[in-house]
Amino acid sequence: MYGKEIKKVLISKEDIAKRVAEIGELISKEYEGERITLVCTLRGACVFFADLMRAIKGDVEIDFIAASSYGSGMSTSGEVKLVKDLSEPIKGKNIIVVEDIIDTGVTLSYLKRLLLTREPKSLKICSLLDKPSRRKVEFKGDYIGFEIENEFVVGYGLDFDQKLRHYPDVCVLAPEMYAE
Repeated sequence: MYGKEIKKVLISKEDIAKRVAEIGELISKEYEGERITLVCTLRGACVFFADLMRAIKGDVEIDFIAASSYGSGMSTSGEVKLVKDLSEPIKGKNIIVVEDIIDTGVTLSYLKRLLLTREPKSLKICSLLDKPSRRKVEFKGDYIGFEIENEFVVGYGLDFDQKLRHYPDVCVLAPEMYAE
């Protein structure tokens, strides 16, 4: 199905859909009768965010934020830059930050600290993927789709140099695509 840029399909679109539905059901039950605000971390989480939003039953608001610690390279710079801030205040709201992957933890740790200063009622992190072997700071998500090994993944919103986001599966990128 894919070309030479893909080593293998890691997580199929069917497995993703099943897990997103499970997370949506869990969030729906935990926040039954309460309004939540889903915050999409741009750009990688947009596909997961859209599917998750539709899987949640209840009163859901949305907003968007963008932060980066990568610049144009493949490894984190360690410094986080807020690229796009939220559009609405979050004081007193139930916030769930939706991320594509928890990797080093640097960016999400920064975002969590920043958002907590704005006094939300609650703040949780939901990530499609978790790659704990790459942590540079201690960080744990509240809702995790899949824990994966240290492989370079693309598809379902995740990219390599802004490409390959459109693939419906989470795929392992062929090493020759990023070898230096």
